[in-house]
Amino acid sequence: MSSSLNVQLTDALRKYVDERASDGDVYATPSEYIRDLIRQDMQDRAVALNVLEGLADLRQGRFSDKSILDFRNED
Repeated sequence: MSSSLNVQLTDALRKYVDERASDGDVYATPSEYIRDLIRQDMQDRAVALNVLEGLADLRQGRFSDKSILDFRNED
């Protein structure tokens, strides 16, 4: 299911979005560009939350001497 969202942009922002969407290499429409920005933001936020969780673990004394490669190789 999808829904629409109307967003008001300044002329400068609209021009930028239109330019990014018209380069033809990556985005076919302004909506596609905006959706990709939102997806990237979601990924960035997830990474930031994981880092904060890791810092909280360190503060609580929960840590390991293993590297990320050690954990990956356990699979």
